[in-house]
Amino acid sequence: MPRRRIGFWYRFAAVLCKPPLVVLIKRDWRGIENIPADGGFITAVNHNSHVDPFMYGHYQYNTGRVPRFLAKSSLFGKGFVGAAMRGTGQIPVYRETTDALSAFRAAIDAVERGECVAFYPEGTITRDPGQWPMTGKTGAARVALQTKCPVIPVAQWGANELLPPYAKKLHVLPRKTHHVLAGPPVDLSRFYDKEMSPGVLKEATEAIMAAITAQLETIRGEKSPHAPYDPRRERIEQRRRTAAVERVARESAAQEQDAHDNAQAQHKAQQEEGQGT
Repeated sequence: MPRRRIGFWYRFAAVLCKPPLVVLIKRDWRGIENIPADGGFITAVNHNSHVDPFMYGHYQYNTGRVPRFLAKSSLFGKGFVGAAMRGTGQIPVYRETTDALSAFRAAIDAVERGECVAFYPEGTITRDPGQWPMTGKTGAARVALQTKCPVIPVAQWGANELLPPYAKKLHVLPRKTHHVLAGPPVDLSRFYDKEMSPGVLKEATEAIMAAITAQLETIRGEKSPHAPYDPRRERIEQRRRTAAVERVARESAAQEQDAHDNAQAQHKAQQEEGQGT
């Protein structure tokens, strides 16, 4: 299937964004040969800074296969931002939709038209203490299994040094390097003939996240943690820790109250004994 033309709005965005990006950060971009020249595909990218969509978008733009990002539907309203989002072909996600697959119908349609659709499978900036990829959400796997399109794992590192996660101030000096490494397609063929159950989607997502993490290990030259950081599990553990602290506090308060009551009782008994004599 032929590729879609880049178009005016994407070229206009590149004119605005590329000069400051070139000034702010150096580039170490690898794996471009793994980006399909034609046909629809998905890129699955790690997320560790508020500015990395611009950095990764620059990389992807230079391959000639511009990414269509998924973004919340409220950004597609009136005004310049809405016009730019629509003009560059970004994909609205209607989060109020109850059917998970229909929420990604636009992404599926884009892939089937021969587009590159970019997913951040983590859904948010990583909360892993070492800034490794977290566990992923199943959206990319859903679209991949529905369309049987190539899934290209992409790791990036360096935007997080320019603007650390959840920070508000750029660390411009010394000048940082944005590393990007795109790997070969993730083999998901073993899932194609299976029902798209939660278990299958979880396994496929884990395969995608493992491939992204492997690319990041190459960039960083170190091994990732044995198991990816799981925000859901961490929330459960945090609730358990909070409940344990509260239980200890309640028990301590009860013991103090018992001691106080005993002391009061003893004092009263002593007073009564004194009065009796």
